[in-house]
Amino acid sequence: MVVHLVDGTYELFRHFHGRRRGGRRDAQPLGAAAGVLHTVLQLLETGATHVGVATDHVIESFRNDLWPGYKTGAGVDQALRAQFEPLEEALVDMGVVVWPMVELEADDALAAAARIASADDDVDQVCIWSPDKDLAQCVDGDRVVQVDRRSNAVRNADGVRAKFGVEPARIPDLLALVGDAADGYPGVPGIGKVTAAQLVNRHGALEHFPPEVLGDRHDLALLFKDLATLRSSVAVFRTSDDLRWRGPTAAFAARAERLGDERLLHRSLAVARSTSRP
Repeated sequence: MVVHLVDGTYELFRHFHGRRRGGRRDAQPLGAAAGVLHTVLQLLETGATHVGVATDHVIESFRNDLWPGYKTGAGVDQALRAQFEPLEEALVDMGVVVWPMVELEADDALAAAARIASADDDVDQVCIWSPDKDLAQCVDGDRVVQVDRRSNAVRNADGVRAKFGVEPARIPDLLALVGDAADGYPGVPGIGKVTAAQLVNRHGALEHFPPEVLGDRHDLALLFKDLATLRSSVAVFRTSDDLRWRGPTAAFAARAERLGDERLLHRSLAVARSTSRP
């Protein structure tokens, strides 16, 4: 089986801003949430059987206590923020496993899910549907891959090395040096992407850097590495069979109506009928 792990926060942002660019600002208040459901249904229609979705139920996390500049919900459109909970509830009613994260982030849940699924002998591959560069640290050979919708690319370990210049396991070290503007930490001043990759390939983990390489910036780099390191130990599910989609629940008809998109119900029932055939 192939396990599909979806970054629900990214998908919600993508659909929301896509609708804004398309001029559909007020047509459907929960249109972005509906769009995410259609994205998940597209996976199911093309053969996915085991799916999990992670969301940032609360945008802030423990990382905000570690670094004052870490990303917050400030500046996020209220019309977008208002769709997180309806999305999570709709996914549950559609029969999809969802992890709404509070203390941790959606990326931590995806990392944990990838760890659990990849350890299952019945799983042939794990696909993480997100372009976030910090999730590249989860990639493992061809077994755990990252799918980037924006570039239509599937990145295995070779793809991560080609894109970032380091092994997947060294992504937190690289990000600690170059920073991550999306997450709100700047990296080590004066170190660019090329130099950072060279340093990581030469010395390995930041903990093994000779003292003279970073000097008094070493502790700052370690802090940024802590921010970039995903917490994969959380138990988001027990076995991969927990992620099997078994069709929409009885509550989904009313949920699709509240979302203003009854196509969701028809589409989900059609997928359920097709997958239940012998």
